[in-house]
Amino acid sequence: MRKVTSAERRARLGIRHRLADEARTTALAEAAGAVVGLHATDPASMMLAARSRMGAPEIEAIEHSMYGERTVARVLGMRRTVFAVPTALMPVVQAACSQPLVPGERRKVVKMLEGVGVAEDCEAWLRKAEGDALEALIARGEATATELSADVPALRVRIPVAQGKRYESTQGVSTRVLFLLAAEGHIVRGRPLGSWTSTLYRWAPMRSWLGAEMPRLPVGTARAQLARSWLYAFGPGTFADLKWWTGWTAGQLREALAEVQPAEVDLGGHVGYLLADDGEPVKQPEAWACLLPSLDSTVMGWKERDWYLGAHRTRLFDRNGNAGPTVWWDGRVVGGWTQRKDGEIALGLLEDVGSDARAAIDHQADRLHAWLADVRFIPRFRTPLERELSA
Repeated sequence: MRKVTSAERRARLGIRHRLADEARTTALAEAAGAVVGLHATDPASMMLAARSRMGAPEIEAIEHSMYGERTVARVLGMRRTVFAVPTALMPVVQAACSQPLVPGERRKVVKMLEGVGVAEDCEAWLRKAEGDALEALIARGEATATELSADVPALRVRIPVAQGKRYESTQGVSTRVLFLLAAEGHIVRGRPLGSWTSTLYRWAPMRSWLGAEMPRLPVGTARAQLARSWLYAFGPGTFADLKWWTGWTAGQLREALAEVQPAEVDLGGHVGYLLADDGEPVKQPEAWACLLPSLDSTVMGWKERDWYLGAHRTRLFDRNGNAGPTVWWDGRVVGGWTQRKDGEIALGLLEDVGSDARAAIDHQADRLHAWLADVRFIPRFRTPLERELSA
């Protein structure tokens, strides 16, 4: 069993994730594909993650690639999280991660509808609401949930959520209906309302986005293909890493790995996996510095993170396991950062990295400050160090 050191894994990370200077790309689809998909729960993080891998392109260029050329789309993916993935990978993510959620989510919505007595046959009522919503969206071309609710009265029905909890409330059924339509691959999240930091967005029919219906893949085929994509981008990694990243059960992952047939490697006493034809060491890149946003796909790509995170987990992650903004030097996390109200990029290094590394990190902070210009944002999930730096 070949041994893969932490240094070799960090070299692969720099090259494969397009973070080392010589590995950066000018194409959004390549930037997203380098990490299988860019985390897109927080729109600001998605754009900053793309920028980090594309050599600081104009914001308009990223938006044109996504919403004009439509080379990348935001979809519900791994761990029920929204990712921006290359359009070629959308059928894989949909079949491997999104579609399996539909039966359980549909049962939940039907139960909620039954609780408010919306109809005798709530499942049939829900199916009709979905069909009417899709027809209205096709007629409009693109629309917000509010606009669709104006067209389809059923979407204005309110249902209870979090019953019995202190934050119990009601929610328009439109949220659930659009979730189901998206998980089934009928609609896709489009351009945000307002600036690129906005959390509100329009929906578009999948056919209009792709120019055709999205291909349908068998779930087993899709899971094997998604596992291969992760192994190329993030490998070597452990069974626990890939299980956490996908959100699959252990049995589902074993079936996927049986199809892929990866090679086993020694990760310092733990068994790791690499694609069978991807065992050669990658070229060691020149030392690189990078400021990655909260929830970035690189920092969130593994469950077992000591080899690149060290002892910094408690300062850089919140209690739910969400990563804050991180400072990287040569394949390791060495600190965090934030944007203050006046636009300053404040750095918080958690270890002594030396004068050359500090100069390179300061240079990246200056470039990010200039790129953001008058744009201001706050990470969706606040972490201890980020809060300290922003004070």
